[in-house]
Amino acid sequence: MSGHSKWHNIQGRKNAQDAKRGKIFQKISRNLYQAAKAGGSDPEGNPQLRLEMEKAREANMPKDNVQRAIDKASGVGGAKFEEVTYEGYGPGGTAVMVSALTDNKNRTAAAIRSAFTHHGGSLGTDGSVSYMFDRKGFITISKSDTDDDEDSMLMAALDAGADDMKSTDDEYQILTDPASMASVRDALQKAGYKLDAEVKLVPQNTTEVPSDKVEQYSGLIDELEDNDDVQDVYEAAVLPNEAE
Repeated sequence: MSGHSKWHNIQGRKNAQDAKRGKIFQKISRNLYQAAKAGGSDPEGNPQLRLEMEKAREANMPKDNVQRAIDKASGVGGAKFEEVTYEGYGPGGTAVMVSALTDNKNRTAAAIRSAFTHHGGSLGTDGSVSYMFDRKGFITISKSDTDDDEDSMLMAALDAGADDMKSTDDEYQILTDPASMASVRDALQKAGYKLDAEVKLVPQNTTEVPSDKVEQYSGLIDELEDNDDVQDVYEAAVLPNEAE
């Protein structure tokens, strides 16, 4: 039995690592697509795409996956992908926004609706929860990648043109107007900071998930994030142990 138990534990860890790696690849694919869509598929003429391709290499993302993301943006292969946003309510009425990139809207809509239904939520109509979110440039700098304290990092962010900054246990989160995100990113990179940058939906306020709904809520988010068509899941919610 001990051998079986050891195998089970190793397999469980491997499955968890594979799932984590899959989500990392999913995020990189999204960033590759967005960079290629905005600035073209030639990395020589698109600095942001070149940066995202370097991140893909550092994460050991297969070259085929990288090329597939770029091809989606440029329409190679004849498939036409559309960006679609879904709005819904998680268990306990928490607001959830789902951003998807799909070549089959009917398939994706059915899968998203099913995920909400399976986990005690419901898919809403356009505008039902989007007013609870603001579109922001979102730049993160890991605290392990800088010697700056919070005050120094805030001054650097403001000097670069940022609107605000938040500090978590692990990182600095710098907020900008979406139109100025690229210039703020470039200024911070020029100053020597290693960072990640994207435009995303940021909740105006967050609601704590009821304790008896945590398992359902976590299942919903996991199922949405595991969908290959889903690019991002935005939540106006926090789990009880994350609430301030």
